Amino acid sequence: MKKKKEFNVFGNELKKCSINPLTGFLRDGCCSSPPNDIGKHIICAVVTEDFLKFSLEKGNDLITPREEFSFPGLVDGDRWCLCLDRWIEAHDNNCAPKIILESTNKEVLKKVKIQILKRFAIDLN
Repeated sequence: MKKKKEFNVFGNELKKCSINPLTGFLRDGCCSSPPNDIGKHIICAVVTEDFLKFSLEKGNDLITPREEFSFPGLVDGDRWCLCLDRWIEAHDNNCAPKIILESTNKEVLKKVKIQILKRFAIDLN
């Protein structure tokens, strides 16, 4: 099955978010939006210590390595395709990490305005 072409928030081809650590729901480095990704891992973020602690408090441990899932655990500064709703929740709690817009899926625009995304973009400045 051929993978569908996906686009970023600018309408351009979606760029890889990270290959080290390898991210994305499909573990292909991209914040793709396949139909079976219920969590919508479509926002490319540069995680921070504050965000990782916040996520842990909410029940999603992104710090502890999980070899059975080929997950190395994340540290401050890693790029990772986050669940859109978790990023929104972090935003509402003043701990949303910065993002890479060229690697953030356009599907994000269904829930977050581009003006908000631009305030968190590190690839615009």
